[in-house]
Amino acid sequence: MGLTAGLTEAQWSQINQATSALNAQQLTWLSGYLAGLAQTGQPAVAMPQATATPSQSLTILYGSQTGNAKAVAEEYKAKLDEAGLPAKLYNMADYKAKQLKSESHVVMVVSTHGEGDAPDDAVEFHSFVGGKKAPKLPDLQYSVIGLGDSSYEFFCQTAKDFDEGLAKLGASRMLDRVDCDVDYDADVQAWAEKLTAKLKDSLSTGTQTSVATAVSAAVSGGTKYTKKAPFTATLLESQKITGRDSVKDIRHIEISLEDSGIQYRPGDALGVWFTNDTQLVDELLGLLSIAGDSQVKWSGDDYEIKTLLTDKLELTQSYPTFAKAYAEFANNADLNALLEDKAALREFLSVRQIVDIVRQYPAKVTAQQFVDSLRSITPRLYSIASSQDEVEDEVHLTVALVEFEAHGEQHQGGASSFLSTRLNEGGEVKVFVEHNDNFRLPEDGNTPVIMIGPGTGIAPFRAFMQQREADESEGKNWLFFGNPNYTQDFLYQTEWQRFVKEGVVDKVTLAFSRDQEQKIYVQHRMLEQGAELYQWLEDGAHLYVCGDATRMAKDVQDALVQIVVQHGGKTEEQAEQYINDLRRAKRYQKDVY
Repeated sequence: MGLTAGLTEAQWSQINQATSALNAQQLTWLSGYLAGLAQTGQPAVAMPQATATPSQSLTILYGSQTGNAKAVAEEYKAKLDEAGLPAKLYNMADYKAKQLKSESHVVMVVSTHGEGDAPDDAVEFHSFVGGKKAPKLPDLQYSVIGLGDSSYEFFCQTAKDFDEGLAKLGASRMLDRVDCDVDYDADVQAWAEKLTAKLKDSLSTGTQTSVATAVSAAVSGGTKYTKKAPFTATLLESQKITGRDSVKDIRHIEISLEDSGIQYRPGDALGVWFTNDTQLVDELLGLLSIAGDSQVKWSGDDYEIKTLLTDKLELTQSYPTFAKAYAEFANNADLNALLEDKAALREFLSVRQIVDIVRQYPAKVTAQQFVDSLRSITPRLYSIASSQDEVEDEVHLTVALVEFEAHGEQHQGGASSFLSTRLNEGGEVKVFVEHNDNFRLPEDGNTPVIMIGPGTGIAPFRAFMQQREADESEGKNWLFFGNPNYTQDFLYQTEWQRFVKEGVVDKVTLAFSRDQEQKIYVQHRMLEQGAELYQWLEDGAHLYVCGDATRMAKDVQDALVQIVVQHGGKTEEQAEQYINDLRRAKRYQKDVY
């Protein structure tokens, strides 16, 4: 019968429409479902009852750097499914921008990173909406919700850009944009409830069953453990892997996932919930003259304040909402003046923890007032440094202990000190996997790979090489790694030497910045090896960058442009397009923080 198996054009159209919103897992499930149907004449599983299907389309688009926006979008789609309002869900990187003119209702969930930058998977769509090729959209109704961190200058900037861009194109807001801070659960829930009510009113319905929704419901359910319901794991090992004289304290962390059933892939991150240092909590309470057993209310429950500060509230990062609330109690002219200068406030908060502000500006505040001024702890995400094909029911991390002296006091990071120094081997840690489909090895094991990962950015590349070794992949592998000193800071040195010796890794290029008078970083090594690097790209290599977003990732990007200009014979504009084409083809992927 040929490739079409006798299907009519209309049937092909229906199949393409029904499967367009399905991911790889759902398509795999559907193939088995249809095979069962062909053999028995009966559905392989009971399909959900017919639900109301909008006569107008509803599409959810997300742009996510670390996975939070993706999770919010997926959870909202599930709510819509339950409400009988099927929606298509797309990563912005996978959505055809020109399709926007055919949409009637669009929901956008998007994060912001760096200096107001769109997440990598939203870069092109962001440019399209704000560019000259975007169509007029007088018939489109939309809602935008942004995830960000108010500690940064360009808070939720990408969401603001999309909101303003769509409005300029003539689209109508279903709801005003919502800008969410790091503690976003309550804001997301309120937005979701309001928007769902609006959609129920605005979308006329029929009775056709949505195949995509039915399949999604049949195969979804996701992992058993999530950010809101983490797995209580066990710390197996916390080993310092930098030398005695290193300026850095970097730990190799091994955690047991035994009996959890948790699965992860190279490129994923591990979310870690932590508790605050009790010594820090005691110091805070002493400065405020608050008894540790003082009773307070939080999220509808009663707590002793010491327990709440230790387990639930953010103390090691400062943020504008706390400064504003605390200033009302302190009534200090200097602090009040800072609130009027956003740039000065950001600089002030960037080098202070909560205890520093309390110490610098004493205030009379009740236990409840202090609790109300703080935001919830948020889990920290760490790039996974292992492959399950190698370590089975373990997960490995590469963690830099945040430790510094400021304002005459020693400071430590919340999660990094918890994992590195405060949690004993055998101790419990609550974790979950944050899947990252925007940082994946090529499906074809013969594809060359270039990895640029200075410092702890080396973590996912250890996982990559463990996986490629397990898969017996034939593709070439090239690592660029940098740190201060060769003798003190070559992370996993013996492992990388073994990878080279056994032919897993073809090339390692090192940049140790302090081993010579002039500092040398990975971007300098890239430029030195530019001709070969460009040839690898021309041969189909995938290029990955992991590590610091504020400087390193930008310097690497600039180096790439220079390499393409010099060795590809292109103008700077053409080089930028070359790199954008790599990104579009998912051959240039970043995991930066």
